Amino acid sequence: MTTIPNDNNIPTAITARTGEAASTSGRFTYYNPGLGACGYTNTDSDYVVALSHADFDPSTPNGNPNENPLCGKKLRAAYNGKTVDVTVVDRCVACNSGDLDLSPAAFSALADLSVGVLQGTWNWL
Repeated sequence: MTTIPNDNNIPTAITARTGEAASTSGRFTYYNPGLGACGYTNTDSDYVVALSHADFDPSTPNGNPNENPLCGKKLRAAYNGKTVDVTVVDRCVACNSGDLDLSPAAFSALADLSVGVLQGTWNWL
């Protein structure tokens, strides 16, 4: 398994004018991770997330997603008073901007998998 880097100094487009992290609304789904766009191999029990291609791709240098500075960045997803911290490891082609595709473990921290789709908020950590 590849170690996920942790660089909390990566600038992002989603920031408030004050420099504080802004909250983003989106649709939360879940998927079964494997080898993701960032080059990491993860499992259903890892707390990981795939960002929308619309949010992920603009930060990809020279078309190589393994070098995307969003890879390894952490975010906090919130739904119905519950939160979960996850690490970006992949991109979601079926997601719209702001949407998150969570691992089953991460989704389960917010709601039962049988719910399937949530409308929540998230912010960068």
